[in-house]
Amino acid sequence: MAGNAKEDVVVHRSVEFVLEMPNALKVILMGDFNQWDPKTKPMRMDQKSVWRETVMISPGRYEYRFWVDGEWYNDPRNSRRCPNCFGSENNVIEVM
Repeated sequence: MAGNAKEDVVVHRSVEFVLEMPNALKVILMGDFNQWDPKTKPMRMDQKSVWRETVMISPGRYEYRFWVDGEWYNDPRNSRRCPNCFGSENNVIEVM
């Protein structure tokens, strides 16, 4: 019965995160999609002084925040938030 087995295919979606903070020196995107690892998603500033990072994410619900020059910031473009265990809030994104 070769040829009848289906392979599990994981579909990833491209999601761009954007933060307008032109005076920042360093911005890092951290969230469930990168295990909150500060080394995996440093953001890049574009020619208009806007920080950007594109991430390939599997469908699901993810929490995230921006680490800007040593302080946490929420995404001002995303009003969806949930409480975190540190007494503040994380942003929430759902990828379909």
